[in-house]
Amino acid sequence: MKTGWKFLGTLVVAVGLVAVTMPDEVWGRAGGGGSFGGRGSRSFSSPSRSYTAPSRPTSPSTQPLTQPRPTPAPVPQPSPMGGFWRSMAGGVVGGLLGGMLFRSLGFAGGFGGGFGGGFGLFELVLLAGIGYLIYRMVRRSRGEQATATSYYGRMSADSYGSTAASVATADAPPSAAEDLEGGLAHIRQMDPRFDEVGFKEWCNDTFFRVQAAWMHRDLEKMRLMLAEEMQEEFRKQIDELRAKRQFNKLENIAVRSVGLTEAWQEQGRDYLTVRFLASLLDYTVDEGSGKVVSGSDSEPVKFEEYWTWVRPVGPNPWKLSAINQAE
Repeated sequence: MKTGWKFLGTLVVAVGLVAVTMPDEVWGRAGGGGSFGGRGSRSFSSPSRSYTAPSRPTSPSTQPLTQPRPTPAPVPQPSPMGGFWRSMAGGVVGGLLGGMLFRSLGFAGGFGGGFGGGFGLFELVLLAGIGYLIYRMVRRSRGEQATATSYYGRMSADSYGSTAASVATADAPPSAAEDLEGGLAHIRQMDPRFDEVGFKEWCNDTFFRVQAAWMHRDLEKMRLMLAEEMQEEFRKQIDELRAKRQFNKLENIAVRSVGLTEAWQEQGRDYLTVRFLASLLDYTVDEGSGKVVSGSDSEPVKFEEYWTWVRPVGPNPWKLSAINQAE
């Protein structure tokens, strides 16, 4: 038994040492690969993911106002096999526990003999495996029952609660797609020359300009593209690189996609969030020796970032107000 516990203790210590000594991945690029900046009232919420906008019908719908009510479906009964397997597994576990108890009292030898009296390592591993199998079977059985109940509940609501469902739908908050479309419509209303395609192209070009200025530690080249909060954050990070006498090198930048994910207005400002999916070589070198101190100059890094832009409502220049990493 002591030998078994020594083995388990050694295994736990080894795993802990690997976790502690494993080097953290160091991301560079503009902003150091972190999340910072302001998004107005959405500063403490994660940006919405990209989506496929629903197509708008070009003619009025010809669907009838009333739909035939479906017949409620019977509640599916859980399979009796679940109870059988649980009973059998319970018997196996009971027998195993009984055998282990007798061996621990000295009535028999067994697999744990190599470790002395009491529970052996083999019994512990076997017991854990059986317990996991029981957990999986019980969870699967409960999942099937929950699915059946949920399905029956939905069918009942469709059949007998259509009016209540309509009211609930009307009170529900807008989806991400509706939120984006509403924000873009407001932007077009106040700025008729706004073009989504042209804006995404401008974002792509600005993305490269910001990365180039960051790589050269030149805040002045991107100052006009940044909101005040972002200027201060970039200044701190660039000053830190200068103090360490380091350059963050960015090479082979490839932007895979650029997409709008959020658009909204508040306090007389327009906000637009853009999703960038890109890859690049991202590494930091020592200013004097040129030696790589973090990152890799041969392994490309794939990343997903959300850049939020802000401007006063109307045809005014956009400025970068926040960078968020995908969660």
